[in-house]
Amino acid sequence: MNASARLTTLTRIGFAVRGLLYLVIAFLILRTGRAEDPAGAIAYLGEGGGQLLLGAMAAGLVGYGVWRLADAALDIERHGDDRSGVAERVGAAASGTIHLFLAWQAVRLIQGAAQAGNGAQDGARAALELPGGPALVMIGGAVIALVGVVQLVKAVKGTFLRYLDPAVARQPWAQWSGRAGYAARGAVFLVSAYFLLRAGVASRASEAGGMAEVLAWLESPLDVLVALGLAAFGLFGLIEARFRRLHDVPVDGLVRRVTMG
Repeated sequence: MNASARLTTLTRIGFAVRGLLYLVIAFLILRTGRAEDPAGAIAYLGEGGGQLLLGAMAAGLVGYGVWRLADAALDIERHGDDRSGVAERVGAAASGTIHLFLAWQAVRLIQGAAQAGNGAQDGARAALELPGGPALVMIGGAVIALVGVVQLVKAVKGTFLRYLDPAVARQPWAQWSGRAGYAARGAVFLVSAYFLLRAGVASRASEAGGMAEVLAWLESPLDVLVALGLAAFGLFGLIEARFRRLHDVPVDGLVRRVTMG
């Protein structure tokens, strides 16, 4: 198995890990009322000494993150150069960065480092300390709102299905798990954007919040509906792990180009 094939295998594991994390998030909010984000889900799975599981998750998240960044740089998923394609590649870059950060958190948990902090509030706090900080925070909120809208558009149009094996893409269980999942993610992003815009207007980082804060803020039955949608997204992640058509990253060719250049 060459390097490209190994990265593809790790990417599939990464899709499965992402699906597992969303299933854990949904389980926690539905079963215990505990609101977590993907980082919190990793910490939950690591409780009780799950070192082997954390290691496998870290490897999968690294593979997924590298594959996403390669897609952003090389357009391996063939998004194209139009506005929609560029937006997809920018999203791939953001997703890759986030999942590499999650892999780092998994490694830190393996090393025994306790998880601490609130990512959204920490980011808002750092931005507010810069010149024009409140405006920067509000711009960040606008960007997240745009991401939320994109998620909702995907839910309506079902554009995510074009990446699946055609036979699977025609199945109702693939279509509706994806639609419900993207709709729930879109709702979470929009509420998180509202929190960030509020933090910018008030110049208070404590007003910002990510997925965990959104789930804690939502009241019944909205929290249950969103949690069910996130569970559907988790199931869709497992579907992608098995049935997504992945274009190999030309790792060997890139290495040869760098070493010979």
